[in-house]
Amino acid sequence: MTITIRRASAGEAEALSALALRSKAHWGYSAEFMAACRHELSYSEEQLAEEDSSFFVAATESTILGFYAISRIDPEQYELHALFVEPDHMACGIGRRLLQHAVDQVARLGGKSLLVQSDPQAAEFYAKAGGECVGSRESGSIPGRLLPLFRFEIGMRANGQAPA
Repeated sequence: MTITIRRASAGEAEALSALALRSKAHWGYSAEFMAACRHELSYSEEQLAEEDSSFFVAATESTILGFYAISRIDPEQYELHALFVEPDHMACGIGRRLLQHAVDQVARLGGKSLLVQSDPQAAEFYAKAGGECVGSRESGSIPGRLLPLFRFEIGMRANGQAPA
């Protein structure tokens, strides 16, 4: 199966929102929790077109298997706002490829760091990929729920190694 990473296309916001919800639900969260997250995990066509944001998908010729979204905080710092993989394709390397693409994209844009507010279930993934846990941040969906905050220094690959 050939997987390519490309910019999200107009008309894909609904599919990306549904994928994000399936991916989040994979971790066994309750229906109430998922309902509280629905707004934060829903994407609009306007968001896909925003100048300071970029959405990329990992896809076969006909199927989206995962996606990520980054936005510029300032000229040197970006944030990964989403990285989701279809549950049936988790642990197949797609998430790592998407994360590396995001790091490379930030480098191309001249950024020096990439912040990631992680779901606790994904914290180990980001740590193993070379992210440094720099604190926590309150969830945008669940008041009082603190989420790990990671930073990737650009110039480092998403496996913690300097580029060759």
